Amino acid sequence: MKTNFLSGLKLTVLCILFLSGTYTLFIWGMAQFAPNQGKGITIESNGVKFYKNIGQSFTEAKYFNSRPSAVDYNAAGSGGSNKGPSNPEYLATVQQRIDTFLILNPGTARKDIPADLVTASGSGLDPNISVAAAKIQVSRIAKIRNITETQLQNLIAVNTEKPVLMVFGPEKINVLQLNIALDNLK
Repeated sequence: MKTNFLSGLKLTVLCILFLSGTYTLFIWGMAQFAPNQGKGITIESNGVKFYKNIGQSFTEAKYFNSRPSAVDYNAAGSGGSNKGPSNPEYLATVQQRIDTFLILNPGTARKDIPADLVTASGSGLDPNISVAAAKIQVSRIAKIRNITETQLQNLIAVNTEKPVLMVFGPEKINVLQLNIALDNLK
């Protein structure tokens, strides 16, 4: 008993020192090499600071819509809804998002709506949408802003982020950057 107790106590003290000291300093040190020293990437527009790597809510029809969030874009409480695809409440929420999208984007077929426009991400803070999700909104935004669809297609092309090393991950578009560029169109 005494042998196990001392071994357990040593292991506990070692874990406390490592996890609350050494590991924390290691992670902090690694963050110093990240953009903005791990404090997030910020974008300033019209005197307002936004975090590029945290999803923002864009619901006005004149903007590209963001991916839905299960946590209302609250970075203090990242998380998904934890409801499976057979949950009736989840299915009702997704159906409501589809119906709203179809009302705002007349002429769009239900089957053409990209999943990332009607389902929340696992974190609820995804700042990106797919290229298809941006392109399906072009017609609506062109009509509201009285600009050509070609201008919007070019804006999407310029703001598309390629996969890492052209292999890892899909092409994506940061909605905040896209909407700021949209506001800056003359």
